[in-house]
Order: sequence, then C-alpha cells, then structure tokens
Amino acid sequence: MDMSLNAADEAFRQEVIEFLDAELTPELRRDGAKSASVFSEKELNLTWHKILYKKGWVAPSWPVEYGGTGWSVMQRYIWSSECAKRNAPNLSPMGLAMVGPCIMHFGTQEQKDFYLPRILAGEDYWCQGYSEPGSGSDLASLQCRAVRDGDDYVINGTKIWTTHGHYANRMFCLVRTNTDGKPQQGITFLLLEMDTPGIKVEPIITLAGDHEVNQVFFDDARVPATGVIGQENDGWTVAKLLLEFERGGSGMAPRARAILEEVKTMATTEADGDGGALIDNPDFLQKISALEMQIEAQQVSEFRIMSALSSGQNPGAVSSMIKCAGTELMQQVNELGIEAVQYYVAPFEPGYRQPGSNIDPSGPGYANVAVAEYLNNRASSIYGGSNEVQRNIMAKLVLGL
Repeated sequence: MDMSLNAADEAFRQEVIEFLDAELTPELRRDGAKSASVFSEKELNLTWHKILYKKGWVAPSWPVEYGGTGWSVMQRYIWSSECAKRNAPNLSPMGLAMVGPCIMHFGTQEQKDFYLPRILAGEDYWCQGYSEPGSGSDLASLQCRAVRDGDDYVINGTKIWTTHGHYANRMFCLVRTNTDGKPQQGITFLLLEMDTPGIKVEPIITLAGDHEVNQVFFDDARVPATGVIGQENDGWTVAKLLLEFERGGSGMAPRARAILEEVKTMATTEADGDGGALIDNPDFLQKISALEMQIEAQQVSEFRIMSALSSGQNPGAVSSMIKCAGTELMQQVNELGIEAVQYYVAPFEPGYRQPGSNIDPSGPGYANVAVAEYLNNRASSIYGGSNEVQRNIMAKLVLGL
C-alpha cells in the first residue's frame, strides 16, 4: 500500500491546514486539548460540527449523495491526522458514524429523507441504547422489552453506559420484541425520542470524574412503530452492521500518534530522576520507539478498513482486529503518559477540563489531562464489544475455529 502523498494529496493537505488555521479558534483548540474522551462535551463538539457543516466537511465517510465529501481514503487520513495534531474537538460519532450508515443501508426512503439531513446539520443529538445490566458483552441476552400496541411499541426495561444520554434528544435502541427461538431473532432496532414520557436518565460518574455515561429507564414508554429500522425481530442484522462501524470505522492511529507526541513533549519537561530530562532516558526512548512502530502498523490496518468502506464494503471481522489492536495501543500510550507525569497523577481536578473553565490546575495542565485519558480509556477495551469477544469473532470468522 502506497502511503506517500502525491501532488494532489499534498495540495489537499495544504487546503486542510489553511482551513484549520482559519476556523479552529484558540478556544476550540484549548478545550479540545483538555478533552480526555473520544466524546468531547456537547457544546464543544456541536460548535465544531456546525463549522464543518457550513464548509461541507462534516461527514467525510458518507457517500456524496447523502451529503458526504467524496474524499479518498488518503484524504480522510490527512483530515483526521491534521485535526488530531491541532486538538480539534471530537465530533459525536453516534449520528455521523453509527446510526447514519445504518439508516442509509436499512432505512426507508422516508426515514433517510428525515433523519440524514438532521444528522448532517447537527439538529439531532443521538445516544445508543445497547448495553443493559447483565447484557453487555453478551448483547443478545438483552431484556428491555417492547410490546406492540397498535401503531406504537410500549417499552419497559433499562439501558446502561449510555454515553451522552443526558444531552441526546434521540436514541437508537435495541429492544426485545419476541422471546421465541434464538435470542438474536427476537430483537428490533428502534429509533425513539428521549423526551418521550416514561423515559428517565440517571447519571453515572466515571473514574475520571466526568458525567459522560448514564443509565436510562423505560417505564411504559410509548414509541411510534415508524421508528423501526429494517424489519421487526431482525434488529440483530442492523446492530451487527453498526458495531462494525463502531469498532473499525474511525481511525485510532492519528489520535494515538497525537497523544504520543504530547507524551514526548511532557518528557522534555519532566526529569528522569538522575538529573536529566526524561526524553533523554534510554529506557523511556525505547518505549516511545516501540509505540511509534505499533502506531504505524495500526495505521496500515486502518487504511485497509477505510479502503473497504470507500468501495462500499463492510469492514466485517477485520473491524474486530482493528478494535482490539487500537484500544490496547491507546491504553499503552496512556500508560506511558502516566509514567511521564509521575507524582502529578495525584490531584483530582475534573473541573479544569470543562470547556471555558478558568480553574488553575495544581500541577501542569497536561498531567491533569493525561491522568483523565488513562482512566477514561480503561473502558475502551470493553465498550463496543469487549476485546475478549472480538478475539472470539476473529477465531470463528477469520481462523475458522
């Protein structure tokens, strides 16, 4: 695979740089640098979303007919890399990268005409109703029940780890509509509005001190049946497509590379304990070099995913490989960051990382973010299907075991 830039790609890179220099304000960069999650705060990511929407660059991976950019695999890599270098806020992936492609693939024309323009414009803010207490890695065992009553479904049950559910006005949700046969055969993929009577959102505060995830309760919540994507009781087919995009549709390598560069910057300031800078310590340099090689390998694999997506293919089992390798790579980069900041891991000051915050951290600001990234990313090898589950998928579909 040729990863070098030709003249057209280099010209595109310059266009991207000029756009980012003009539109990515110091405030957006500052708050983007403080974000410890793949989900920036709603006000932050929506501000950036609307800027990109105005430019026509908000959905690089979407087909042109639905409002996408028509960029090549290399152009999307250039875009994500340059954004990562400048700490651009992360857009919420729920609409653009997850439910949007499912609506394109399985939705009716009426559903496409209604939802897709709203996702592009940032008019709807989505959350995901998949995991339940006791039904996370074994998602097919979910019990949140939806019973058909005329033109509606009546939903009872609960969802957990619902990222940004306290912000969202819409949810894409897996519900059990049939208890006969295999568990996968009785699940329906349903779109619903979060202000529906009978829906309650309760916060869960993470180890990093953030209100990012929630538990959502359904108590006789009545939802229109027009929200079904695909066919009733065939939601597992839609869910599998979405998980392929969740696991392999977005590149981790550019973000890992950007964070590693931040770690290297930290190491120029932090001491090694022997009177020198940590960046000059041979053992620390060896760890940096090992991670740089892993990032390059991850990047090549992600190119394969992007190439498949750009030609209309689904990532398939390769997305499981990308998810395993990428999440574990990010955790290793985070661990090296913790090693670099040393005793600055102690202060607990989540308020410093809030957009627009004027709180001064006890130590260097980069330490506060590095610790929060480490704590937040402990979950990355669990969400989207645990890495143990991904290895089972690879064993079955790739190795035939």
